[in-house]
Amino acid sequence: MKSPVVKRSIVVAGHKTSVSLEEAFWNGMKEISGLRNMTLSELVGEIDGNRQQGNLSSAIRLFVLDYFKSRAIAPQEAVSMGLRQVREQVAGPV
Repeated sequence: MKSPVVKRSIVVAGHKTSVSLEEAFWNGMKEISGLRNMTLSELVGEIDGNRQQGNLSSAIRLFVLDYFKSRAIAPQEAVSMGLRQVREQVAGPV
């Protein structure tokens, strides 16, 4: 299913800019900024300051993908840990 692109204005380093992302990426950004106790503008500013090349929307997509990918448990790791430990790691103690 194709997710429509949503364009939003955001202040980055004191300048208002427009960013176009699919809703799933906006949701991911909101979740990450909440977990890191940052505003969305602060998080986008950090991403913007760290990008080497490409446009801001692409940098944000790569950041969100990398963030959640780094927190995912590999299937083989899950097998070796055992189901109970995986559940505890994901949802807290059972």
